[in-house]
Amino acid sequence: MDTKNLFMTPVTARLVRAEYALGLVVAVVLFFTHLGQVRWVPAVVLFVYIDLIGYVPGAVQYHRHKGELPKVYYVLYNVMHSMVTQGLVALAWIWLWGFEWALLALAVHLCGDRALFGNFLKPFGVHFEPEAHRAYRRFRSEYEAAAVAPDPKGVGSLSWP
Repeated sequence: MDTKNLFMTPVTARLVRAEYALGLVVAVVLFFTHLGQVRWVPAVVLFVYIDLIGYVPGAVQYHRHKGELPKVYYVLYNVMHSMVTQGLVALAWIWLWGFEWALLALAVHLCGDRALFGNFLKPFGVHFEPEAHRAYRRFRSEYEAAAVAPDPKGVGSLSWP
């Protein structure tokens, strides 16, 4: 993926998920290394509130209506599952109450979503719950066909020279 090709192939998606898996491992190791210093109520609240605000309302509506959802559910999901938002929450928490190991719950949640479930931010044009978009299925088919049978002129070829 680059600035002119804003998509991920299955391989690049797995590589990005692997990077988040490393973040998840670091956060979990730090969390459990300092387990005796973790305040559990804030840790659980910080872990759960992301989905209570950002996922559950949209998931409930999606399963009730099985169709397009108002964009507000996507915005809620994206705002709550943003590293930027949760980084600002952590900074505000530190400013107001000081640093504490319970804040790692934010990183565990977001890195876990990305690494374990492959959940990233949601564009408006896809279903709220994972389902391959017809345009993506078409693109993937064309992309894979080009990788198997490169352009005879070498223009746009996906094979190595």
